[in-house]
Amino acid sequence: MARFLQTAGLAIGLIALVLQFAITIPASMAAGRSLLGSVVFYFSFFTILTNIAAVMVHASLLSPTGYAWFPAFAGQRMRTGVAVATTLVFIVYATVLAGLWQPQGLFLLCDILLHYVTPFIFVAWWLAAGADGSTRWRDISRWMAYPLAYLAYALIRAPFAGEVPYSFLDVAKNGAASVAVSALGVTALFIGLSVLAVLVDHGIGRLRGKPATHVQSSPTDRHHSQNALMPSRWASQREMPISFN
Repeated sequence: MARFLQTAGLAIGLIALVLQFAITIPASMAAGRSLLGSVVFYFSFFTILTNIAAVMVHASLLSPTGYAWFPAFAGQRMRTGVAVATTLVFIVYATVLAGLWQPQGLFLLCDILLHYVTPFIFVAWWLAAGADGSTRWRDISRWMAYPLAYLAYALIRAPFAGEVPYSFLDVAKNGAASVAVSALGVTALFIGLSVLAVLVDHGIGRLRGKPATHVQSSPTDRHHSQNALMPSRWASQREMPISFN
């Protein structure tokens, strides 16, 4: 089952990302952006970046010999961090953003794949095979670097591009206070999901007979111890409605 989920996640993720790119670039250019601006626009959405990370994780572990094709994405803490981020994508989109626009045709298909299907597959795979009890509480601070860096990018880009990926980040329209409240809310949700992920990971590790210990002593350390004690629409309009892509 885990192998099936991993293969399905990789295939569906790649198809959705490529298809979204193929329909976004022409629609974005028709809305007045340049080719380069359209490409930057595509990669400016949290869901796109998160789905790319999910695909990289799946691809990094696909080798039947256990070889990591992309070592930076093969680590257990990276897998858990991506599981947290993709869960955030699903929750925010499903509860806040989905009702704010009505995609049609291929945009609707990509919308469903990137916001619902790929997050479900990735989390299901993580629960089945990706979690092993080795995450540490301090990994949460490392995972936080991703949404915080994204927030900084979106806000810094806004005055130069004249647009933001999500309307709740539009300081000119909503005011700094409103944007700060929205950002704090999403950040708090990310932290909460991170805490839950660590707890679940530790629980799975215990169920599989692997205690949640994170520092393994060397043979020399064990020897000394024994001697002493013996004991991680949107593309077609210039001002985007919120789509968590």
